[in-house]
Amino acid sequence: MATYLEFEKKIEQIQQDIDSAKARDDKYALESFEEALEKEVAKTFGSLSDYQKLQLARHPDRPYSLDYIRFMMEDAYEIHGDRAFRDDPAILCYIGYIDGQKTMLIGEQKGRGTKHKLKRNFGMPNPEGYRKALRAVKLAEKFNIPVLMLIDTPGAYPGLGAEERGQSEAIAKNLFEFTSVKVPM
Repeated sequence: MATYLEFEKKIEQIQQDIDSAKARDDKYALESFEEALEKEVAKTFGSLSDYQKLQLARHPDRPYSLDYIRFMMEDAYEIHGDRAFRDDPAILCYIGYIDGQKTMLIGEQKGRGTKHKLKRNFGMPNPEGYRKALRAVKLAEKFNIPVLMLIDTPGAYPGLGAEERGQSEAIAKNLFEFTSVKVPM
C-alpha cells in the first residue's frame, strides 16, 4: 500500500475511487477518475512549496539504489568486498548492461524496514564501502566501462571503529582517485 503525504490526500482519495471503480468494473467511472487523477497530480506537483519538495525527497516509498539497479540493469552481477577488511552492504557495486551498454553502477542502499536498515547500516558507509567503490571504479577503468553513481546518503558512518579503520583516508583517497579516472563517470 502506498504512503501518501499530507499534501497528497486528494490524490489518495482519487486513487481509492479508481480502485473502487476497478473492483466494480465500472469503466465510465474509471475513465472519469483517471482524468481527475491526472489533473490533480499536475495541480499538486506543479505548485509544491520548498518544504513539500523536501518531504517528497525524503518520501519513505521513494526508490533506492537497488530499485534502480533492478529496473535499469540487465545481467547484473554484484561486486563484494574491499579486499582489505570486509564487504560493506551500505555500498552496492554492480556490473551489468544498461540499454546494451556495459556499465558499472555504484550506489548507496539504506534499506527498507528495520532488519534491512540495520543490515545496510542505514545507508552510512564504513571505510570498506568507500574502498569497495574505489575498487569497482578501478575495475571499470581497466575494462573501459563507464561508471554511474547513485548518491543518497546521510553521510559516512561516524563510529569509532570506522575512524580506526581509516574512514577519512578512504573518503579522501576516493575523491583524489575519482578525479583522474579515464572513463565517463
